[in-house]
Amino acid sequence: MPVSEWENMLIFSILVPAKGRLKDLAYFSINTPVKTFCMKKIMVTLLLGVSLILTSFTTQNSIDGVIGALRTGSSSELSRYFDDNVDITLPDKSDSYSKAQAQLIVKDFFGNNGVKGFELRHKGDSPGGHYCSGTLQTTAGNFRTNVFMKNKNGKEVLKEIRFQAIE
Repeated sequence: MPVSEWENMLIFSILVPAKGRLKDLAYFSINTPVKTFCMKKIMVTLLLGVSLILTSFTTQNSIDGVIGALRTGSSSELSRYFDDNVDITLPDKSDSYSKAQAQLIVKDFFGNNGVKGFELRHKGDSPGGHYCSGTLQTTAGNFRTNVFMKNKNGKEVLKEIRFQAIE
């Protein structure tokens, strides 16, 4: 095939490493003139597409999931982040509870107070985990809320949560 015909074709080749050098495994060509394709546009589109796909795979921090659960008042969603034992401080009691007990305590607290929302005041990193503080808005009044999380076996878990009435 003359050189001028090669210039007007797209050639795709699959290369594989073989004994320290690349070797053609397969190749194919499209008999469409290259001039009809704008290679720059194709490359830009591919790069943008790959960039968008990669940025869509950003993981959500566990602390963001906890904040979302507090905003909706979902004790079942919040309990997904509980450690095996959770320290819970409420206006009338404070203790360490198992994961199952903690879910019931928080469910009862949310049910009795009617959660309307959660306003985040501060979120940060601490050695070994994350923390946040904010205001839990309920029909019974507002509660200053502090959440402490820690890394455990490569997963972030909720270790302590405090609800203090704001007067």
